[in-house]
Amino acid sequence: MKKSLILLAVVGVIGLLVLTQRSAILTRVMERGIEARLGADHIETLPDGLHLSLCGAGGPLAAPNASGPCVAVVAGQSLYVVDAGTDGIRNLTRLGYQPGTIRAVLLTHFHSDHIDGLGEIATLRWAGGGSKTPLPVYGPRGVERIVDGFNQAYAQDFQYRHDHHGDLVADLAGAGMTARPFEQPPMGQLVTVLRDGDLTIEALRVEHAPVDPAVGYRFSYKGRTLLITGDTKKSANIQTFAQGVDLLVHEALAPNLVNMMNAAAEKSGNAVMAKVTHDILDYHASPVEAAETARDAQVGHLLYYHIVPPLVIPGQKSLFLNGAQDIFSAYTIGQDGTSFSLPANSKEIIKTQDGL
Repeated sequence: MKKSLILLAVVGVIGLLVLTQRSAILTRVMERGIEARLGADHIETLPDGLHLSLCGAGGPLAAPNASGPCVAVVAGQSLYVVDAGTDGIRNLTRLGYQPGTIRAVLLTHFHSDHIDGLGEIATLRWAGGGSKTPLPVYGPRGVERIVDGFNQAYAQDFQYRHDHHGDLVADLAGAGMTARPFEQPPMGQLVTVLRDGDLTIEALRVEHAPVDPAVGYRFSYKGRTLLITGDTKKSANIQTFAQGVDLLVHEALAPNLVNMMNAAAEKSGNAVMAKVTHDILDYHASPVEAAETARDAQVGHLLYYHIVPPLVIPGQKSLFLNGAQDIFSAYTIGQDGTSFSLPANSKEIIKTQDGL
């Protein structure tokens, strides 16, 4: 009995000490966490090769784990971002990447959900990353208008930040973006968008009418390849240029689920949503069609992104696939943070992270 009382007393004293020191302990934990976060750069931890992370796995509809379309690609030590959907840059920092290291953004097309995060990316790269040059934004002809619009919208912000922080943080020479337009290639051809050492980025035309221009991008680096489709319906051109790639990142809209939404909209008298859910069916690929492309192109792995509609209900993934898993079994349904690594000069396809 005496030992038990002593033990309880000791536990009580320890508990009291923890309570009285809680603020100091939490402060130290936070200090260490902030130091680690500010000093971290995920690129430095990656082996040589091609690496891909979904900084946004969704489309225009809100979802808890599928932000606006955004794909980060690292080749060697160079970071590129394809499309700039909502919360993309925030997810990128959660993945451990530093905004100041972004070499460029490449736009697949100019739908709002693919460009609405551009201003935030450019701002964090500049005023949060110390960049001394504007963010290069590549895209087919028309990208100049997008870039000019964002630069005008953010013009006052550029001045405010410079007035507050000066050249060290917000050198006006690095503010905003610079357009890097290219000609959309015809079907059956690629156009080289840029070269960066061993990396080559090429654009291909995709089918997203009435949206035009619309392109996908193929990355090649030290024997590894990946292709990001952007928004498109099933396309023979994608199959041609995806032939044998290690990783195919293909958009996917599930018609069966969208038809459910359409029926619900009709029933409730929501004419706008009924019209939208009817119209979007004709310019997106289904999971089954993406699987057919992956199979016929003999790709290494298929990663679904630009997931429509959001997958928020348990068991919904099987409805989304609707048999696609039987057509091509090497697949992943993407979510924010899903990441893959393709080590240089190898055949390995390594999923390094399921999500955030």
